[in-house]
Amino acid sequence: MAHFTLARPPMLAQARFDRADEIRDDPDRMQSGWPTARVLQIDQAGRYPVADDGGLRWIEATDLGDRPPMDAVFLGVGSSDLWTVRVSELDGRADDPRRGAHGLTADDAGLLATALGILNWHATAAFSPVDGTPTRPARGGWVRRHPDTGVDEFPRTDPAIITVVHDGADRVLLGRQSVWPDGWYSTLAGFVEPGESLEQCVLREVYEEVGITVAEPRYLGSQPWPFPRSLMLGFSALGDPATPLQFLDGEIGDAAWFERAEVIEALENGSEWVRGDGAVGTSSDGRRLRLPGSISIARSLITAWAYAEH
Repeated sequence: MAHFTLARPPMLAQARFDRADEIRDDPDRMQSGWPTARVLQIDQAGRYPVADDGGLRWIEATDLGDRPPMDAVFLGVGSSDLWTVRVSELDGRADDPRRGAHGLTADDAGLLATALGILNWHATAAFSPVDGTPTRPARGGWVRRHPDTGVDEFPRTDPAIITVVHDGADRVLLGRQSVWPDGWYSTLAGFVEPGESLEQCVLREVYEEVGITVAEPRYLGSQPWPFPRSLMLGFSALGDPATPLQFLDGEIGDAAWFERAEVIEALENGSEWVRGDGAVGTSSDGRRLRLPGSISIARSLITAWAYAEH
């Protein structure tokens, strides 16, 4: 079983909502849709408001005034125009997307990922990288414009590879950071460097993190990961369990080869990282293997490997 595919796109990559890019250049059109629009509020911690049915809780746009606030971002069009805005705190029930997003529809999960990614970019892009002049949102929040030169800065997305390393048979290599509780393991990942292809990044990151040279990196799928604004590019790669592991860059505190049966058991008994309130960094419950949460592409990669025909 050297190669396999994802059974379905990762959770945050399944949305099909209309982003309506053409509307971003039409201020009159955005204004005309505002009276019936809905707005998704996101707080400073990245939490989102939850409706009674567990879905996203939107507010009426007119609750914010008779026109879009300067810092509001146009998300797209559904039954009405859809916007998002950052707020200092949320009223009512709220949730952390790492925990709660698994209960959303594909479009709502995609809208939430989009809102988080673009708002996180705005939080760090308020000044021109050229001369430090404060910039202003334009195109419905999809660029930041220099007030004097008119030069636009576009949203930043950071590409990162994430790789399920396996032996072509029944073992998979998973690692854990030293600050994680015992039993928490995941696939290996890292950011793509300038001048580097995705495949080169797979080879480099795996070697830096666990000291082995892998072969046959194969692209499987991608997923936005707006924490703060990454795009995770999923790969598989072949490694040799006989090669001693070395943690060269200090990012990985431990790694181990796991048998397929143990991975399937962890998948089927619901052993996920995130506890009930969405926090991370909690103590282990004694299980040897806990896997990433269901909204992560890491979970999709591990699941695809575990249930692949072999």
